[in-house]
Amino acid sequence: MKRFRVLIGLLIVIVFAGFVVAGLEKGDESLTKLMDGNKRFVSGNLAQKDLGDAKRKELAKGQKPFAIVLTCSDSRVAPELLFDQGLGDVFVVRVAGNVVDPVVIRSIEYAAEHLGTPFLLILGHSHCGAVKATLEVNESKGKPCVLAQKIMPAVLTAKKKGGSHDEILETAIKENVKNVYKDVMKSKIINHLVHEGKLKIVAGEYSLETGEVETIELPKAVSTKKAH
Repeated sequence: MKRFRVLIGLLIVIVFAGFVVAGLEKGDESLTKLMDGNKRFVSGNLAQKDLGDAKRKELAKGQKPFAIVLTCSDSRVAPELLFDQGLGDVFVVRVAGNVVDPVVIRSIEYAAEHLGTPFLLILGHSHCGAVKATLEVNESKGKPCVLAQKIMPAVLTAKKKGGSHDEILETAIKENVKNVYKDVMKSKIINHLVHEGKLKIVAGEYSLETGEVETIELPKAVSTKKAH
């Protein structure tokens, strides 16, 4: 009987591991789709999109986006365009400085938990106006607004690292993305999905000049027990 229980336990572990691997593979596939689309965008060799009546009626019955993209409201950073995707492909959440609050977090949770979207991209971009404005507030010792308060920790970290004004701005943009990731991982739902292998999170930065998206290395995932 003891041996039987051990075998059942091993079987459960193997099955669970299989689900985790399958989830991670879906996340990897989503990342590949986005990056391949970005390559098409940069080259100008865009894929043909189905924007017809039949497609709209199909999507009216429900959506199954393969990726969530959290990015800035900047008019030059439109995920569907820079990743060359069509209707129903990407669940987009946009806010100045690509920061998060409870409403943004809930939007991401909805897509990840209820729509089953296996991938989240947190996307910053070069010359981000929100980060630049926060840096200027810091330098002028002015009072930061609500948005700047969110971004200020990234600016302070960047200033400690030093460099020219442009270098500090670029560092702050990347640090802000990393801080957003930490904030996202405070969600119990998102944290759980990540550790269950059902959601993969990647960060990146979009270049306004080249049109390319490059990934940003993120800190180690926060434990579910520490999330709140």
